[in-house]
Amino acid sequence: MSSNQSGLDKTEELQTGASVEQPPQSDSEAASPVTVNDAPPAAASAQPDSPAATAEAEAIAADAEAAADAGGETAAAEAPAAVEEAAPTGGSHLKRGDLVEGVIKSTSPTQILVDVGVPNDGVILADELERLNKRTLESLRVGEKINVYVVNPQGREGHVILSLNRAAEELDWQRAEEFRQSQEVYETRIAGYNKGGLIVRFGRLRGFVPQSQMSADRRRALGDQTPEERWSQMVNEPILVKVMEVDRGRNRLILSERSASRESREKRKENLIGQLNVGEVRTGRVVSLEDFGAFVDVGGAEGLVHLTELSWQHVTHPRELLQVGQEVRVEVISIDKDNKRIGLSMKRQESDPWDTVATRYEVGQLVQGTVTKLTKFGAFAQLVDVPEIEGLIHISELSDKRVNHPREVVNEGDKLTLRVVKIDVKNRRLGLSLKRVNSAEYLDQDWATSFGEGEDPEA
Repeated sequence: MSSNQSGLDKTEELQTGASVEQPPQSDSEAASPVTVNDAPPAAASAQPDSPAATAEAEAIAADAEAAADAGGETAAAEAPAAVEEAAPTGGSHLKRGDLVEGVIKSTSPTQILVDVGVPNDGVILADELERLNKRTLESLRVGEKINVYVVNPQGREGHVILSLNRAAEELDWQRAEEFRQSQEVYETRIAGYNKGGLIVRFGRLRGFVPQSQMSADRRRALGDQTPEERWSQMVNEPILVKVMEVDRGRNRLILSERSASRESREKRKENLIGQLNVGEVRTGRVVSLEDFGAFVDVGGAEGLVHLTELSWQHVTHPRELLQVGQEVRVEVISIDKDNKRIGLSMKRQESDPWDTVATRYEVGQLVQGTVTKLTKFGAFAQLVDVPEIEGLIHISELSDKRVNHPREVVNEGDKLTLRVVKIDVKNRRLGLSLKRVNSAEYLDQDWATSFGEGEDPEA
């Protein structure tokens, strides 16, 4: 994750020291917009470099345009003049919109004079100084180098009118472009929202995160509420984003939380895999349900609880037991560092029902079971006393007569008295029989079970 440091010395300090809410600007500054529109217009002049990134940026642009149609807060204003990064030397002609480095010559409560390499000194006027915080003002000392923005090269009394705030904003545009090219993750906070998505701070700029570019977790939390209900509680929350589009001419900065989350999730998973041990028990949160199992977040990364590891009882789909957002206890049963996969189990946190089978049941014993599924080779029945266990009534154990399919003898849901004919605890298999329930083979065992060993049935 990027530390979000620009390395721009004094101007960066000015930037980080400024508050989010600013008083009204002077007339000279108001001529040029300084923030990104809440729902930016559609066209883009700066696109990501790779084909995949380009395609994603085009999709994002469409989302942004839709957000604007749905009620974006403001329309794009005319952009300021192009920024020239190179600082003019002595005798060079300054232009409106230049970004230059100067040296402070003198300070007073009403203005600061700055040497910007031309015969006439530059001046930062009182109305801008009033908007700077105390720490920033105290840092402006004679001899210090600062970055300034040329508001007017021929202002009153021949001075060049300069702005510190506008310089910081222009440097933020440059930094945004650097983040777009590097695709580093930027950490910031949510500043607001509109119908199309979230507005977040990028230094002094405002970037736009379309709804389609929010993280999966955030989109899952939206539900069917209105934007005000959905997003008002998110204001001031931290958010990780990537810069997808920078269009200075349109005051347009498009960001993606989804792309940043994907990268951050992979890094977190890699770190977590290095810390986990097989057999470790953790508390996690269900993040998604699939036909084959449930994904559970166990500390910044997701692991899979396969359908067969959800419960000792037969489960057709995870939704029978779980809901997204539910907190569960899981055991780590496998770690694949090469493929970055974590295998989890919920059922192993419960007592093993096969222990009950091993201690309470024996071959020849009569049990009650409910038919749960029919197959070509037999019927499965769930034990009434131990519902986590299913036994197989093989087709040959259904009747003394020839049976072509189990449905000729039993149906799903039938509650039957069955005979245990096989117990294989090691391989977790239980064999049951319907045709042997009244078999003379087990007459003595049934007699002993009914009356108890040693009891006289004639007594």
